Amino acid sequence: QVQLVESGGGLVQAGGSLRLSCKASGRTVSRYAMGWFRQAPGKEREFVAAISWGSGDIYYTDSVKGRFTISRDNSKNTVSLQMNGLKPEDTAVYYCAADHTAAANFAARDFWGSIDYWGQGTQVTVSS
Repeated sequence: QVQLVESGGGLVQAGGSLRLSCKASGRTVSRYAMGWFRQAPGKEREFVAAISWGSGDIYYTDSVKGRFTISRDNSKNTVSLQMNGLKPEDTAVYYCAADHTAAANFAARDFWGSIDYWGQGTQVTVSS
């Protein structure tokens, strides 16, 4: 069993930056693809970014390309999301996820129900 715990959320002004981290415990996730999702109030959960276990494959949703960067440190069992140029529309609860299949799957809505592990989420609020 894997537990995922997110941290780094908070309140920031538009144009600011935050760095989210997700720490895995229970077992190593070095061979798992990992990703970030977000859910704003009253909206459906949305894919944000995903990274393969070796960091060779990285995917972003179009709205965050050029502003967000996903990375991982397998020696520390962590995945991070550097968020720059934040906008009010980035306000959401951000969730970390891990799965034993390909990172490319994270962008497919039909896949989300079968993702192996989810974190509890961290709130990001961007004020205008």
